Amino acid sequence: MYASRMNAKKITFTAMLMAMNIIMSTSVLSVPVPGGHMYLNDAIIVTAAVLLDPLCAFLVGGVGAFIGDMLFYPTPMFVSLVTHGLQAVVISLVAHRTLKNKPVAASIVGAILGWILCFTGYTLGRAFIYSTPAYAVAKFPFQVLQTAVGSAIALLLCWKAGVVKLYKQWYYKAA
Repeated sequence: MYASRMNAKKITFTAMLMAMNIIMSTSVLSVPVPGGHMYLNDAIIVTAAVLLDPLCAFLVGGVGAFIGDMLFYPTPMFVSLVTHGLQAVVISLVAHRTLKNKPVAASIVGAILGWILCFTGYTLGRAFIYSTPAYAVAKFPFQVLQTAVGSAIALLLCWKAGVVKLYKQWYYKAA
């Protein structure tokens, strides 16, 4: 589905999605929950992973979340880099390299695996950086919900709203 080489279109689209991820990482666009906020940047990360190759997906997911945290709430920025980076890479690999004749099913399987990676990574990361498993456990249900809602939004955008089709038309359009 994606070209392996970098070009101006791919760089521009990756940068745009990374900027959207950074914006969605702000407290202004979050939902307050006990112990913090629930962010909607998973929708951008999963969308990027379905559309882009694993490297670009990592840049959008991991680096975008890292920069967003660095600017607005730096404590978990390395947890975000690793967790959202791996989430994006796994989703992209599964979406593009498995079930070639069933891209929607491949995206769903990738999103489920990314969902598991994300809430596991954040739970372990929070337990480590805050030195208390109790905080991580308290945030666990909201992390599961955040990732599930973001994944559902992304999959609906990609496949029901036609974002994948629009992206392919734009990306592969002759210059």
